Order: sequence, then C-alpha cells, then structure tokens
Amino acid sequence: MAFCIDINCDLGEGSTISGSDEAVMPFITSANIACGFHAGDPLTMEKTIRSAITHNVAVGAHPGYPDREGFGRRKMAMGRDELRAMILYQAAALKGMAEAAGTRMMHVKPHGALYNSAATDFELSLIIARAMKELDSSLVLVGLSGSQIIRAARETGIACASEVFADRQYNDDGTLVSRDLPGAVIHDTTLMIQRVIRMITEKTVMTVSGKIVPVDADTVCIHGDNESAPEFVRRLTSALRAEGIELKPPLNR
Repeated sequence: MAFCIDINCDLGEGSTISGSDEAVMPFITSANIACGFHAGDPLTMEKTIRSAITHNVAVGAHPGYPDREGFGRRKMAMGRDELRAMILYQAAALKGMAEAAGTRMMHVKPHGALYNSAATDFELSLIIARAMKELDSSLVLVGLSGSQIIRAARETGIACASEVFADRQYNDDGTLVSRDLPGAVIHDTTLMIQRVIRMITEKTVMTVSGKIVPVDADTVCIHGDNESAPEFVRRLTSALRAEGIELKPPLNR
C-alpha cells in the first residue's frame, strides 16, 4: 500500500529565531502564512509567499484572532458575522497577494485558539468552512484529525485535510494536550519521527495516558519556531522517504 503525506509549517509569524522560515522551507510541502492579525505583516506575507514559490511549496492562509499580544492563543468571544468577516478578510488578503506573486492560494489553516476552539465547536467550524467556500470553493480546510472542523468541511462541501502533530501529546479523545500542561510538547526527535510514521502507516497514535487511538494523517504539522526545527524536518523527510512515503500537498494527489 502506497502512503502519501503533506508536511506543513506555520510561517511568516516573525519568529525570533533568525532565518528559521528559510531554513525550514526546503523540507516542507505546504506553508501556512500568518495574515497580520495574530502575527505577520504585508511585507512578511509577500516575502514568505515568494520563498514558497521558489521552493515549490503550496501557499495557504493562517488566520487567527486579532491578538498580537497573546499570539492568537487566547480564546476570544466574537459574533457570527464578525468571525466570518475576520476569516474572509485575512484569507482574501493572502489570496490576493499570492495571485499578485504569480501563484494560487491552496488551503486555509486556522491558528492557535481559533484552531483549538474549532476542533470541538461545530458551529464555529461551520462559520469558517462557509466563509472559505464563499471566497474560493476549491480551497482545502486544514483541521485536527477527527475534529469538528473536518466534519464541518465535509458538510459544507469543501475539501479538507486531517492534520496530525509530530511534537504534541494527545488526549484520549483525540484532542491535543494543552500547552499549559507539563509534557504537552515532545522534544525527542527520534520519538517524534516514529510517531509520525505510525500515524501515517497505522493510522493510530499513543495518547498521554498510553491509550492507542485512531487518527487520519493527510498532513503533519511542523512547528518552525524553535532552533531544532530545520534539523528535525530534514531528518523527518529523509525518514519518510526511506519508508517509501511520498511527500505532496493535498491538492496535488
């Protein structure tokens, strides 16, 4: 049986680690680019888009709550119309800049608290999915495997990509362990690679309690905001290819 996976990374977020975006870009297949609300700015968006084009990486929007101080990781109460407009505004800006640079925006992946809230909130996920469909019905919505955002995408009639995480611990219900809890983030590179291969080939992951739960792995997230990210993603891509796993963004399959 042939296996295929997308490797995505959140970029254009103004990492304090100099050159981290450029160092990661050659080893990924999709870039989720911050749209200015939780991080980023127009010049960074354009620069990241052009870098993605150079490395043949699919371009996507990474919209978040308007919370630069909290880096979009704090949940915010918003009305339906405001939330819809916020998603449209950010995704449309990235879409327009991508087209101006000579490429096409392929996907949307919510950021931080917006992503985590959508994972368990079907109504919120529907607002995101419907806003995307209004903007461009061919876009892929990226969301946590088994979550409400995947359900909302399917109900709305747009494509979706189920996401798994190399460096995050899972709860028994398939959600991610909160970053506020000790041990939520995995730092052992060998363990992370083993977990990714298992999620792709066996469609399972071991939770923080030791339980084995099912996952769908269309895309794996790499966090680029740490010094070891470039080396980890280089080793990961090498290990995946050694296992015969093909690397492609969702729309190119």
